[in-house]
Amino acid sequence: MTTLKGKPALITGSTSGIGLAYAKVLAAEGCNIVINGFGDAAAVEKERAGLEAAGAPRALYSGHDLTKVSEIEAMMAEAASAFGGVDILINNAGVQHVAPVEEFPLDKWDLIIALNLNSAFHTTRLAIPHMKTQKWGRIIQTASAHSLVASPFKSAYVTAKHGLAGFTKTVALELAPFGVTANCISPGYVWTPLVENQIPDTMKARGMTREQVMNDVLLAGQPTKQFVTVEQVAATALFLCSDAAANITGANISVDGGWTAQ
Repeated sequence: MTTLKGKPALITGSTSGIGLAYAKVLAAEGCNIVINGFGDAAAVEKERAGLEAAGAPRALYSGHDLTKVSEIEAMMAEAASAFGGVDILINNAGVQHVAPVEEFPLDKWDLIIALNLNSAFHTTRLAIPHMKTQKWGRIIQTASAHSLVASPFKSAYVTAKHGLAGFTKTVALELAPFGVTANCISPGYVWTPLVENQIPDTMKARGMTREQVMNDVLLAGQPTKQFVTVEQVAATALFLCSDAAANITGANISVDGGWTAQ
């Protein structure tokens, strides 16, 4: 049985929210951790130290900007230098913007595609050679219910997430002979800063109050009428890293309270 103890795991967008929850469950299993993202330096250091306290032999912080290819390459090189490579790659970095297509700011479109889609391509291509050599690896993408369905005013995000799901299927097929799996986890609405921060734009775009956005937009599509928790998403990722999930590859696992069953 494969143990995760000592395996290097790199999680993008992991200084808070879902990404930090991934880091915490893998640290508890004894993985070496690289977290990445932006945030207050003291707060980030507190989380990094907390990962070591939780069981990670070493936890490193990378502040590289994943919209820049050279910085992605630098981050992956640092992980390789510290740990020999990345055995578990979780692409979680993401940003959102809400606006009609004809009014969508061009810089926001480019940012969303760069961070939500292109960065996952670059981290994946750089992680693959080590995983092939090891004949073991886990690639997990935080996709979204929006990798399967669409919502108005989220054209860039829906485009990026649909693309991420297709990319992951291709990666899964290419790496299937090498003991490496690639899967998406597609949460519905998870209560994170990303969700909370899009409420004002949605209020403006739809002419709604905060409460209306919460109940009639965010949770309208989730039959459970409950936000998904970061712990539920992280537990799904931990399962995908296990031996029990060795034959799950190319999958897109919905954790969305029934949203995409409708």
